[in-house]
Amino acid sequence: MALSDLVSVERNEEGIAAVLGILKLQLDERFQTGQAIREQHAHTTTYIPTQAPDGVAFCETTEEVQAVVRACAAHHVPVIAFGVGTSLEGHVNAPGGGISVDLSRMNRILAVNAEDLDCRIEPGVTREQLNQYLRDTGLFFPIDPGANATLGGMAATRASGTNAVRYGTMRENVLSLTAVMADGEAVTTGKRARKSSAGYDLTRLLVGSEGTLGIITELTLKLQGIPQAISGGVCPFPTLEAASRAVIQTIQMGIPVARIELVNALQMRAMKAYSKLDYPESPCLFLEFHGSDAGVAEQAETFGMIAEENGGGPFLWTTVAEERTKLWKARHDAYWASLTLRPGAKGLSTDVCVPISRLAECVAATEADIAEMGLIAPIVGHAGDGNFHVLALMNPNDAGEVALVERFVARLNMRAIAMEGTCTGEHGIGQGKAGFLRAEHGRGVDVMRQIKHALDPLNIMNPGKILPASANPPH
Repeated sequence: MALSDLVSVERNEEGIAAVLGILKLQLDERFQTGQAIREQHAHTTTYIPTQAPDGVAFCETTEEVQAVVRACAAHHVPVIAFGVGTSLEGHVNAPGGGISVDLSRMNRILAVNAEDLDCRIEPGVTREQLNQYLRDTGLFFPIDPGANATLGGMAATRASGTNAVRYGTMRENVLSLTAVMADGEAVTTGKRARKSSAGYDLTRLLVGSEGTLGIITELTLKLQGIPQAISGGVCPFPTLEAASRAVIQTIQMGIPVARIELVNALQMRAMKAYSKLDYPESPCLFLEFHGSDAGVAEQAETFGMIAEENGGGPFLWTTVAEERTKLWKARHDAYWASLTLRPGAKGLSTDVCVPISRLAECVAATEADIAEMGLIAPIVGHAGDGNFHVLALMNPNDAGEVALVERFVARLNMRAIAMEGTCTGEHGIGQGKAGFLRAEHGRGVDVMRQIKHALDPLNIMNPGKILPASANPPH
């Protein structure tokens, strides 16, 4: 995806000026137009240039979000939802200006139904905040994308993370939600029942819609019981292929692994230096098992045998919480560790997902591309569901280098799609991957356009995101 391919959105100067005046009267000090705060609400944590909104509305209730959207709808002005800005594909940029709706103050935990294993929250609650609140109930929310993102943002981007192989993604863990639609009306998509066959599945329509159909203002989430015991560790392998074979056999044997993360040799070198780990600089799997004391020991021992059959090991595992915490902190710090491989460079983080039987092939071909192009780009992956990430390090001020990395990402995306996979397993489309949607979904993109137009005929809900500008994918 080249920067020139970003979808442009025409500015409505007259409408924006009118809405700025209306919202200043409505929200007073909770509506800000200073340059620094506007730029903060458009940072993209990637190389895509910042496109700041014209104002930031700090809403505290669903009714206030409705008032903002109604004002924007009346004057044809874009409105962009904002949590904490951890998304990676330009989701919070404002290519046509408009209003950023900051939901961070809507951070109340409204109800916890321990017997039913669910809770109701506002969208600004972060995953760490929720789990800290739940700590004394014996429950936890398992979806962990690494960053301490808001749960509204995680639902909007259909986030997942290291626990997805056992607990699924946000798609499986949102029971229902309330969203403010493009006309300013609030819609609740379901009840607390664990299943329903009543009507269209509006919950799944809005989960993953990236704020392009509505703004989520309330969520009902599934919870899980905190496991009696947890075991985990790191297992080295001679090659990525051997590690991938071990992953496939682990999944096929039905071992209920909670996390199984792939780290290539370059990433392991960075993590060893940054997090002071004592493991070989070779491809490794990070694993974790949840269950009873006997169960997690049996699962770890069974995996150890699988690893040995594939030339890996030894698998050194532990049930000591402090030791496991160190390992997973190192895994979550992989981004920062990677930056030490090229001091001063900026990282472009991208992800794809393929059937796990194609994971080794896809990763090997990606490493070959990295070598051919002369890039420094470590790889980590949620191997249990075929999802992996590449962090390409580059100088964003060097146009030739940016073009090289864009070409690398395009090849990676098209390879994953050709392997019956997806151009993004969990980062979302945003601006950065809109050009690949047609290659993945074909005529399905036309259906998406029809849904978008039906629900947002004025195109004010996070315009310029998801849907591509042209019919042809980049190469």
